[in-house]
Amino acid sequence: MRLPIRKPGRGRGIHSLRGALTLANVVLLALGIVAATVVSVMGMRYYLLDQIDTELTRTRDSLGGTELTLRQIDSLSVLSFFRDRVDPDWNREDDPDSIFAAVNTRGEPVGILGFAPTDAQRDLADAVGDARTLLQDPEPHDVTVRGATYRVTATRLADGTYILIAGSTEAVHHAIAKVVKFDLTIGTLLLLLLACLTMISVRRRMRPLEDMVETSSAIAEGDLTRRVPSSRETILEVEQLRIALNSMLQQVESAYRTRERSAAQLRRFVADASHELRTPLAAIRGYLQLYDRGMLREPTERKRAWDRMMAESDRMGRLVDELLVLARLDQRPELRLRNVDVCRLMRDAAEDLRVQQPERAVTVDADGSVLVHADEAGLRQVLGNLLGNVRTHTPADVAVRLGVVRADGTVRLSVADDGPGLAAEDAARVFDRFFRAGGGAGSGLGMAIVQGVVRAHGGEVSVRTAPGEGLEVTVTLPARPGACPTDDGTTTTVPEPAPAPAPSSRTA
Repeated sequence: MRLPIRKPGRGRGIHSLRGALTLANVVLLALGIVAATVVSVMGMRYYLLDQIDTELTRTRDSLGGTELTLRQIDSLSVLSFFRDRVDPDWNREDDPDSIFAAVNTRGEPVGILGFAPTDAQRDLADAVGDARTLLQDPEPHDVTVRGATYRVTATRLADGTYILIAGSTEAVHHAIAKVVKFDLTIGTLLLLLLACLTMISVRRRMRPLEDMVETSSAIAEGDLTRRVPSSRETILEVEQLRIALNSMLQQVESAYRTRERSAAQLRRFVADASHELRTPLAAIRGYLQLYDRGMLREPTERKRAWDRMMAESDRMGRLVDELLVLARLDQRPELRLRNVDVCRLMRDAAEDLRVQQPERAVTVDADGSVLVHADEAGLRQVLGNLLGNVRTHTPADVAVRLGVVRADGTVRLSVADDGPGLAAEDAARVFDRFFRAGGGAGSGLGMAIVQGVVRAHGGEVSVRTAPGEGLEVTVTLPARPGACPTDDGTTTTVPEPAPAPAPSSRTA
């Protein structure tokens, strides 16, 4: 069941990454604006109130430093000093900016300079109550007069009269309110602007991720060749993610192609194996049915049927043995590694070929000694299969060349013939199991076994051929000299062999 993949453009709410980033930026800016507004308002309020308190304290100290009484104030030259601080309109209804009031020891307001106490002075006296509490604190206090806020302080004259000095803070509060409104208005505009810019920026920055979603959707629909395109405005982390994702997709595609190819090869292998095993079984079953029905009366006929059944049995046995070898190679068996002289193996294989086909010309370039760390039985099987192909697929008078070359830390074994060669399409399948060029003889497993053994040794095998130009198979093995067991079971260290002398050609 294929899970649905959300297309780009959906999920733009709070639960989307775009909405979450926008909301986070807006919230952070809002918190910053609120914090800046609070700090600025508190600083402004402290500064303005400090100015009012300074003026009140200066006035209080100027009065408290004299020995005046309230009665002496009318005849002193300091009259103008008090007149500057007393509102001339004593009975107006508006709240004055400052109030200067005198109260007696009982807390009752008294007149100053011949004027009766005003309503504001009376309200100030009522709001303050006991003036002695103001004398005990050098800092002005907050009071409310007629619904307006004031800062008030007090001093005591020589005759015991208390002078209350108050300054209005309404202007401060109005100024702070205007500042707060202005900051909130500007902050709201900034938040809206930031939200729009964040949405645009995040949309542009999120485009590579949307490309990844589109690519994933296309791959889920079967297009394994799709890759995430590069963006013009790359971000380091996103670009790293794009490169890693494309690498992963390349590996996934390669693994999928390999699996498909392996599955196809397995199906073809099973079909070919079934066909190869069915043929000898059918032949044996046919002769047995003839014998069971009494149709083989003559001794010669029975002898011929017996020989054919034995031949087919041998063929089926060899086929099963080769299949078992390939199965073990697929399971990566543990090789019996030791230092093996490949030149000696090459010469032994050439001698075997001369015995089997004396009329064939065999040339060997394998004088001296070249050691590799390998499984000797496996290498003998490789050479045996290669020369077996030469015997089976080339005429007996075709020359064969065998050679050993050591170069660049590797050892190369080559088997070449001057036979008819192979076409390009046949050469591409020469290592496939059960492949036989032109439907020739053999089981078609020899070259597959060669490739399996060589790969088990960490080497490579390659073919160079063309129609009418013969066939050359090259086996490349890593040269790794090491410990070589002796005849008594002990182990001796074999040093890196010295370069072999110039090889000489030996032709049978």
